[in-house]
Amino acid sequence: MALIAPRVSAGLPAGEARALTRALEDTNDVTVFVDGTVHRLPAEARDAVVDLLARLGRGETVTVSSVEEMLTTSQAAELAGISHTYLRNMTDRGEIPVEYRGSHRRIRTAHIMAWLEQQKLAEQKRKQGKNAAVDAGAGE
Repeated sequence: MALIAPRVSAGLPAGEARALTRALEDTNDVTVFVDGTVHRLPAEARDAVVDLLARLGRGETVTVSSVEEMLTTSQAAELAGISHTYLRNMTDRGEIPVEYRGSHRRIRTAHIMAWLEQQKLAEQKRKQGKNAAVDAGAGE
């Protein structure tokens, strides 16, 4: 998995910071232009952009990065609908990737979701196989 390095931006010069602060005082509407096309940001993106712009407007240095949620084994087991022990055994066998924070295991949400999707597909294949066997038996 490729990791994207955080982007650090220095605070704005005082004049630009004041102008941006004034512009943000009366609105939370953020519209962006991408290749000449207007896009209105959805609420979640708008809130993040307004927060970023407000911080720049205060002259703060900001860092932008993404965070992938890491789960404890208990949280991951609950999400997967399996026991904590079964999940630990799967991580020991390498079936689900695990990262360690000290002696504590942490599992990426994306890995649990991928495992759940694999289980779903395997179940669908099993059902298709059973249906094919029943159909073949009925044709005799």
